[in-house]
Amino acid sequence: MPERTIIEPFRIKAVEPLRFTTRAEREQALAAAGYNLFALAADDVLIDLLTDSGTGAMSSEQWAAIMRGDESYAGARSFERFESVVRELTGFTHVIPTHQGRAAERILFGELVATGEVVPNNTHFDTTRANVEFQGAEARDLVCTEGRDLQLDAPFKGNLDLEALEATLREAGDQVPLVLVTITNNSGGGQPVSLANLRGVRELCDRYEVPFFLDACRFAENAWFIKEREPGQQDRSPREIAEEVFRLADGCTISLKKDGLANIGGVLALNDPELAARCRDNLILTEGFPTYGGLAGRDLDALAVGLQEVTDPDYLRYRVRTAAYLAEKAWAAGVPTVRPPGGHAVYLDAGALLAHVPAPELPAQALACELYLEGGVRAVEIGTLMFGRPGEPGQPDLTAPHELVRLALPRRSYTQSHVDYVGEVIAAVAARAEQVRGYRIVEQPRWLRHFTARLAPIIG
Repeated sequence: MPERTIIEPFRIKAVEPLRFTTRAEREQALAAAGYNLFALAADDVLIDLLTDSGTGAMSSEQWAAIMRGDESYAGARSFERFESVVRELTGFTHVIPTHQGRAAERILFGELVATGEVVPNNTHFDTTRANVEFQGAEARDLVCTEGRDLQLDAPFKGNLDLEALEATLREAGDQVPLVLVTITNNSGGGQPVSLANLRGVRELCDRYEVPFFLDACRFAENAWFIKEREPGQQDRSPREIAEEVFRLADGCTISLKKDGLANIGGVLALNDPELAARCRDNLILTEGFPTYGGLAGRDLDALAVGLQEVTDPDYLRYRVRTAAYLAEKAWAAGVPTVRPPGGHAVYLDAGALLAHVPAPELPAQALACELYLEGGVRAVEIGTLMFGRPGEPGQPDLTAPHELVRLALPRRSYTQSHVDYVGEVIAAVAARAEQVRGYRIVEQPRWLRHFTARLAPIIG
């Protein structure tokens, strides 16, 4: 019924109180956190849009499944249920649970990737890039031309550039251990990848005899976009589309804290028995026994239910519409975003809104801080703080190609009035955008600096 409001497809059964703070309290909290929103205490945040990873609400069926959890160290029934659901969805033979997605990445890249090699992707996200580079390899981003234009309204801006991929496969040869495609393309604004593009990647990987893996954290949202936007797919269910997508690949890593609809968990799934054996050996060193992989049995049961619920069309319609609704609020306030809206988040273009703040002064981090100071809304910077790095001696620091602020929407956690409030906060900050100043880095670690760096405002 498109003429009516798309309502939340659930009823609220339990509530968690929110704590309201004053601006003075938020100023004090942000300063104590070194102007890094990751360092804020959760109690000091009103609306938390830092991430959609593990922050959603579970369904009544998932809570019921938790009570069935088998906490046996090895061979638990919970693993059998989880394995069955993953196999049915993906078609992959070997199912290796991990405590979250980056653990699956670490294990896979630890077995496949070596120093000097090249891993092509549409766009690597932060932990994926770090795990590739930790192995001494190059994480090469090959997103399509449309994906590099933030304001272009194209249906599949997450597509991998097939010509660039073929050039990489031809020139790098044996130095490409695998091809990776992220669905949806998180760093590029949550943009989807088309089925036709994935089929093209499969064809190239077959021709050059290179394994094809998916970073499938948001596979269900990507399937919904394929159904809605790709010719010939409208009559198929999201589940059918997702199943075909997985069967195009040789394996996948998934952070199940996203489209697993649970608060913890990940999986590495693949078909190669020899590689699977090596990955299990690696997993035992740090994650645990292969039938629990760092998770409790109850987590595995909750994930098994979540992986069945997540492809429900009513849920996905509501999910994608929520992001579009918030994007419309930003546009009404004159704030540019990545277009079209993705499925899990709205990406504000801080580089355009704060054009007076140069990239080395971290405009996206500045905007994220202002959203918190204005209304207690916590978002995350996806710009130079996350993807930049110190330059070589005597050279300027390297900046990111875009300065974005991601407002990631936890699944089934907030209502429309919460989203309306966030829109009002965005509008209030936009009204005084010219007054916003940048930040400088005071302390930073070697890897993934945005998580723990400490900053200071630039005065004057």
